[in-house]
Amino acid sequence: MITRQRPAAWVIALLAALTAGLVTAGPAAAADDDDEPAQPSPKVELVLDVSGSMRARDIDGKSRMAAAKQAFNEVLDATPDEVALGIRTLGANYRGDDRKTGCKDTELLYPVEKLDQAGRTDAKTAVATLAPTGWTPIGPTLLKAADDLTDDTAERSRRIVLISDGEDTCQPLDPCVVARDISAKGIHLTIDTLGLVPDAKTRDQLSCIAEATGGTYTSIRHTDELSGRVKQLVDRAADPVVTPVEAKGAAQCSAAPKLESGLYTDREKFGEHRWYRVDVPAGKELRASVSVSADRAVNQDYGVLLRAETPNGREIVRGQESGDGRTDVISTGLRYPTPEADDDEEEDTAETVCLRVSNSFSAPASVKTTPGLPVELTVDLVDSADQASDVASFGLGHGWWLLGLLVLVGFLAGLVWGWLSRWRFAVWRTN
Repeated sequence: MITRQRPAAWVIALLAALTAGLVTAGPAAAADDDDEPAQPSPKVELVLDVSGSMRARDIDGKSRMAAAKQAFNEVLDATPDEVALGIRTLGANYRGDDRKTGCKDTELLYPVEKLDQAGRTDAKTAVATLAPTGWTPIGPTLLKAADDLTDDTAERSRRIVLISDGEDTCQPLDPCVVARDISAKGIHLTIDTLGLVPDAKTRDQLSCIAEATGGTYTSIRHTDELSGRVKQLVDRAADPVVTPVEAKGAAQCSAAPKLESGLYTDREKFGEHRWYRVDVPAGKELRASVSVSADRAVNQDYGVLLRAETPNGREIVRGQESGDGRTDVISTGLRYPTPEADDDEEEDTAETVCLRVSNSFSAPASVKTTPGLPVELTVDLVDSADQASDVASFGLGHGWWLLGLLVLVGFLAGLVWGWLSRWRFAVWRTN
């Protein structure tokens, strides 16, 4: 028995070594550029609904409030040092029935500042004391939160992350109108909204708030979704702000808008195809990606397809991705390099590439299909790779060398396994 186990162990060791080689073969990350000028610290304010409905126990078997507290603890630990973060509550203090008083119930639980270890501990302690209490004054709270983030530094990135499980109860101060007014101030403030197990009315209102300021809306049904999404939004605030440019796609390439390198936004109807054009100079590589957000209830099993085509409709390369209803954003991308010019006359020429964005979303009959789904399209033109291994071939790019290594490993493993099988059979016949 011992003799027969040794070859098997040897095979496992060989495969482990080959696998380790694959892992270590990846390129090293580029070093940060220390010459970049210092940017003003981004500001983020987490706004948490602490109204009575947060007692509901429908998130992973615990209350919505407990899920929010757990997510906040994880987010506070992971907040980048350069981000100034604060926490504001709504509906956390007043337990009575007076509407006028209830609609003033908003409090800055923790001031907007950079977090050291002591600050993270203080913020967690403050969150731990919260208990679901009162009303849902979203509109008044957004006004206060905007004041918390406003200062004299115009270039600063500002973001409000609103987490709520219900509609505003302080009409006629419509939170959608409040969000539009905040956006009109031009203070670079984005409001992202997260709905905890939302109904249709809550989803519509939170989507409207986010859309008014160029933010995003996400439905949340699990604790890990909540903490993951808030971490992502806080990290996004630390990145340089890029404002998407509106670009209305056309029904055919000949009428499509011409795009340059940049970030673009559009809306696409369910099951629609939209075209955009990019002129790719000789020796340049087109890199494009698209994200489509399901900002309302959609049917399961859907996909997004991004094609690069010639003006005559011949497909050059594609990127595609599918989903099953567990995510609110689905993305895909592609790369297409053009060859270097052969002479000086061809250097000034550019190849027209048609980008075709398609989706297979559908929705229940009760869901509005207008306006279309939010689309974010990124276009980048970079120098084509000098080495053939860097060129995107059939959409694989650097994946070709990995595919070749996997084929080689499989071939060698097959030979070794075949030799071992014959050896064991010979031993069995001899015995």
